[in-house]
Amino acid sequence: MAPRPKRPPGHRYRWHQRLSVPQFTAITGLLVIAFGTFILASPLCSTKTVGLWEALFTVTSAITVTGLSVIDVGTELTPIGQVALAGLIITGGLGLMAITTFLQGFVQGHSGLRHRLDKGRALDEFGVGGIGPTFRSILITAGCVMGIGTLILFSFGFNDIPNLGERLWASMFHCISAYNNAGFGLWSDSLVGYRSNPVVNLVIASMIVMGGLGWRVTNDLWVNRFRLRRLNRLSMHTRLVIRSTIGLILVGTIGLLLTEHLDTEGLLMQKLDTLDKLQVSLFQSITTRTAGFNTIPLTTSTLSDAGLLLMMGLMFIGASPGGTGGGIKTTTFAALMAATRSTLRAEDGVVVRNREIPAKVVLRAVGVTLASLLFVLGMALLLALDNIGGGGSAETEAFTFLEKLFTCVSAFSTVGLDVDVTVHLDRWGQAVLMVGMYVGRLGILLLLSAFYGSRPQTRVKYPKEELYI
Repeated sequence: MAPRPKRPPGHRYRWHQRLSVPQFTAITGLLVIAFGTFILASPLCSTKTVGLWEALFTVTSAITVTGLSVIDVGTELTPIGQVALAGLIITGGLGLMAITTFLQGFVQGHSGLRHRLDKGRALDEFGVGGIGPTFRSILITAGCVMGIGTLILFSFGFNDIPNLGERLWASMFHCISAYNNAGFGLWSDSLVGYRSNPVVNLVIASMIVMGGLGWRVTNDLWVNRFRLRRLNRLSMHTRLVIRSTIGLILVGTIGLLLTEHLDTEGLLMQKLDTLDKLQVSLFQSITTRTAGFNTIPLTTSTLSDAGLLLMMGLMFIGASPGGTGGGIKTTTFAALMAATRSTLRAEDGVVVRNREIPAKVVLRAVGVTLASLLFVLGMALLLALDNIGGGGSAETEAFTFLEKLFTCVSAFSTVGLDVDVTVHLDRWGQAVLMVGMYVGRLGILLLLSAFYGSRPQTRVKYPKEELYI
């Protein structure tokens, strides 16, 4: 009997064993969304008004921790459905990419140095440390923070809910949603009813900020908790994230106060007292950067165009790397601002806090920002067409371009703030938003690398030539 021909060494790996981390992450995310859709659409989780399409949109929004919704979570989902939704939010917020690295490890079985580095980058972690301890620390930190927030809201925040079980679940659900920057609420008006409640505002805002900072920053602060008087003990990344976060919160708060004060058309903010104005402006400045809660109705009749434009800028920047939010990230924005300053000063390198930023980091920041901006404009272009949702057909309401652009930025940056557009779009318009949410959550560069794959760097160097800009 003739011997069987030998196969090439690489042929023994199946197709799923040759997937890169970006490809595996993208496919796993789609599988989780598909699985969650069938679960949420079942009679056990939802009422008859929630079909497959509504469940698909809701699950996509939950996995991408966005918060845009075409259903009323509090009335159209059963208690089991609300628990399932909270689980999907945790899955997407605390590390869809981290979970896929574990799955990839089981499926592919690789443990070499290159793959450990690849997994580390997927989790936004530096070095060759194991994924397991890092992910365990992320879960412990998140559990402690959300647990403390739940106790505070239960004891002092949602005291108007007489039923203790309902109060506990409302406290737990909103802490899960806030820490993961999801923006889902159990009430159709979000947190408008708690606009003047300082405890609810403070707890939800704190959850949002802590979730948006990222585990690396939280861990750095915890490790150096007894030496915080000397900020140089913290890494440059932590210091830059904290300064950027505080700066953006202040800019958003002061900006909203000014835009709504200068607009004299009798908008909602004009009717509030000084304390409520300050509290609303501070809360909306924080939640705009990828959380999606609101304590005032968001429409063009309640906020000025200037205020909505300011909120779009904050949404586009988003949270910080490794956090539960979206956007281009605070460090990307900081790197761009530093590069702009260095250009104006005619400096050869980009320096931040006496540290030079590598050129490849600046190029990555430029690439992320430009690709994200083009993608958002593409989404807005699709929604702006007359024959697509919201374009003035008999079944949908005609919206201004500002409202459509606001919704596109909200979807791509995984914010979830809505100016009453999403529910009135037809299925094509909602599909555009779903794609935007998915791309925005995974990161546009990660998806591009999933399509094109990793290509070896060439050693060929080309001659330099000046280009006039």
